[in-house]
This record gives sequence, structure tokens and C-alpha cells, in this order.
Amino acid sequence: MIFDEALSRSYDDWFQTPSGRYIDAREKAFILSLMSPRPGERLLDVGCGTGEHLRMFREKGCDVTGLDASPFMIAQAREKLGSRAELHEGRAEDLPFSDNEFDHVVLITALEFTEDPARAVSEAIRVCRDRVFLGLLNPYSLLAVHRGLEGRLRDTVYNRARLFSLRKVSGMIRDRLGSTPLTWGSVILFPASWYPAAGMLEERLPAVKNPFGAFMGLSFPMRFRYRTVQDPIRDPFKMKANQRNPVQGAVREMER
Repeated sequence: MIFDEALSRSYDDWFQTPSGRYIDAREKAFILSLMSPRPGERLLDVGCGTGEHLRMFREKGCDVTGLDASPFMIAQAREKLGSRAELHEGRAEDLPFSDNEFDHVVLITALEFTEDPARAVSEAIRVCRDRVFLGLLNPYSLLAVHRGLEGRLRDTVYNRARLFSLRKVSGMIRDRLGSTPLTWGSVILFPASWYPAAGMLEERLPAVKNPFGAFMGLSFPMRFRYRTVQDPIRDPFKMKANQRNPVQGAVREMER
């Protein structure tokens, strides 16, 4: 397991540092700008970790549910949120929820640690009825380069992360939804140690469609394709859409 008890505890310690506080606030503001969740909406955080983002969405009035593969992360999230969130231990590739159960589904720096990222994206789409948000570690950022160099000197959690380009993730989405509109951008353009001093410069630069930030966000709405009873009939019988004489008994056989 990547996120054992020691790593889960140290995860929250980073938020208490000056750079951690700034980066966390910057990322959260960016997430909300791409999602605009409303009070009363149901939201699922897949890979919820210690519950930092669940708490943010709860403060926005959402009815929140979190899922994480690490029991240690779930335990910390439960300490923070108590009964204000529904929490589950489980895998992103096999969500224990019904189709279209949530208004919003988010995976925030979670896809990188899944065994089957494409399956995780499919599951997020399956249980969502409004909008999915993916928060990703950008492989083309200064921070990613720094983490890669650091990982050569010592073992870090990022050595076990699989980073995805915007093009790769967009392809996963469009394979499942077709030509759906994608809204994307990134923040945290400088090395982590530069913050909060670099904050003023960071905030003057555009976030939308900026490909260089360490934290990339991608948001897309659900689009459903409705299939009629004729769809499965036309292919095997090679029927044309404007054909007037249907194959006798075909619909009756489909209804049995």
C-alpha cells in the first residue's frame, strides 16, 4: 500500500508549512473556479485522502461522500469530518455506487496512483450526472522536474505516481463521451519553495489553458447518448435509417 499510516500522517503536516498553506489555498480556489458547486448538490471525492477537499466542498454546502483505498487516509478523514461526510474504503476502478448517483465527481491527484486509470475515469463518468473534475500532477511543470530529480536521490511517493499529459487524459474522456467540451488550466507555476513569496506573480498569470502549472485541472460535463430500440436491430439486419419495411418479427424478438 502506497499510503501507509506514517505517510498518511505526514500528508497533513505539509499543509501546516507556509508554502503548503499557500499552494493548498491556490489549488482549492482553482478547483472551485472550474466546478462552481452549489449548496445541496451531491459530490463524490474519489481518492479523498485525509479529507481536505471534502471539507472544502462541505463548507460550500455540498452533501459529500469520500472514497479512498487507504484505511489510514479514511481514518484521518473521519477524524476531521465526523458525521458530516459519508466515507468508504475502496478502489477508484470499482466504485460501490449507482449510475448517475452524484451531481459531481472529483479525482484530485488520485488518478496517478490507480492501477487502471482508464477504468477509474469510466467509473467516475458512470456515477456522475452533471460534472467530473480531474486534478492532475502536470508532468511538464518545473515542480515535476524537481520531484523527478529528488526521486533519483531518495525514495518519495512521487516515484510511485504515473503522470499523465493533458492529451492522454483528454483521450480517455473522449473515448467514453465523444466530443464533450473540456475546460482546463493549471496553477503553481514555480517551485514549491518559492511560495508564498512568488504568490503575487503567480496570481497575475492566467490559469485557464495554461499548460505549465504543477497542478492541472480538467472539468467536463456529462453528455448522454440515448439509444432507441432500433439501434441494436439495424446493425445485424443492415437496415437503413429511412427504410420503410422493417424486418418482420425483429422488434418482437428484442422484447422477449
